[in-house]
Order: sequence, then structure tokens, then C-alpha cells
Amino acid sequence: MTILVAYDGSADSRAAIEFAAKHLAAEPTLIVTVWEPLLVQLKKYPLAATGAIDPDTEQEAQTQAEQHAKEGAELAIAAGLSDVTYRAVADNESIWKTIVDVADEVDASLVVTGSRGLAGVRSVLLGSVSNHVLHHAHRPTLIVPPAKA
Repeated sequence: MTILVAYDGSADSRAAIEFAAKHLAAEPTLIVTVWEPLLVQLKKYPLAATGAIDPDTEQEAQTQAEQHAKEGAELAIAAGLSDVTYRAVADNESIWKTIVDVADEVDASLVVTGSRGLAGVRSVLLGSVSNHVLHHAHRPTLIVPPAKA
């Protein structure tokens, strides 16, 4: 089985990786970063539309997500996890649903996520990604609280 760790570069997602490495048995681990294509963002937030869609901006978002996923994999390896792969996945509906869908695709034995990510104010208004993953994933889910300062 595979452990899926959601990673967005936030301190909480880093804490989730460190917790997984420290407390979970060695299993293949998939680090997933979900990114929102501009068309999805415009569909969710139509008032934010300011003009034409720039394909370079879209490519930059994908490249940044791939870099975040790779960074998460490097953190996982440094923390002691082995057999680590990573993937950046485009969100077509919602970040939480994409995480759940990837967990189903790889038949993850566990989904690990931080309690707060980079969504910031949007997550306060719409509900947190981790909360939605917890309630919609039909598999064990571990939500790691922020590391103590």
C-alpha cells in the first residue's frame, strides 16, 4: 500500500511529512501537490477575472506545483521515508476532491495532511481542505496539527 501526503509548501504540510516519517511504518510514499489551473480559478471566483488567460502564467503555476511536490519528496527522504515519489496534479473541481481522487487511484492505505495549508482566507470561508479530505476520503486519514514553535 501507499501513504499519500498532501504537500503545499506550508509549515503545516512540512510538519505532516515529518510526522509521517517519524511515526509510520516504511511504505511507499506519494507526495501530492494540487494546483489550480487558471480556468478553474475563474470558474470558482468569476469576479477575479481581469482579462485574457496567459498560457505562460498557467505553465508557471504548473511548474511551481511540480517544484513544490519535488521539495516535499526531498523533505520526506531527508526525514527518513524511503521509496518516495511525487506528483503535481491539476485540480479540476476542488483541491480536497483531487487529493481524495488520487488517494483512490493509488489505493492509499493512509492520507496524511497538515491541518492548515496555503489556502489562507479562502479556507476560512470555504472550509479547510483537510476537513473535507477527512469527511470524504473512504480510507484512514491523518491530520497533523501545526508544529509547536
